Amino acid sequence: MNQPQPNVYPAWAQKYISLVEGDVLNVLERQASEFPDFIKSLTDKADFAYEPGKWTIKQLIGHMIDTERILVYRLTCIARGEQANLPGFDEDSYVVHAHFHDRSLHSLSEEFAMLRKGNMYLFNSLQEEELNRCGIANGLQISVGVIRHVIAGHVIHHTRIIKERYLL
Repeated sequence: MNQPQPNVYPAWAQKYISLVEGDVLNVLERQASEFPDFIKSLTDKADFAYEPGKWTIKQLIGHMIDTERILVYRLTCIARGEQANLPGFDEDSYVVHAHFHDRSLHSLSEEFAMLRKGNMYLFNSLQEEELNRCGIANGLQISVGVIRHVIAGHVIHHTRIIKERYLL
């Protein structure tokens, strides 16, 4: 699928969509193994935050897992024809209440890998009609195909943040 057209997504999604190069399904599939391997390489920095008030690496990875779950829920609802406005979420509150600091990087890595593996079945099953289907999430129109791109771009975005700000 080519890059989504701007008329089917909110402005905030552009930063994630623009990071996805090539076929989005290939990107998502590669991330299923490459990102967990990357996580496992960060063991000496697991509880590091690059400045006060910022998330640790474990919290950031937990945020990525939570966000994928929420975005896949939205994608599923819209693909299946849901007309209700799907709720937003407060990412900071989710991280505070998640106890990611009690987890190992290995467990977070395994969780991401399993979550993405399961999600790939859904991503691969979507037909063009479903990918073009639009719904409302957090009060804004978005399409199924856009959400799929955002999921891939979100991992790229945060991987870059880890490399640029945490691995100095």
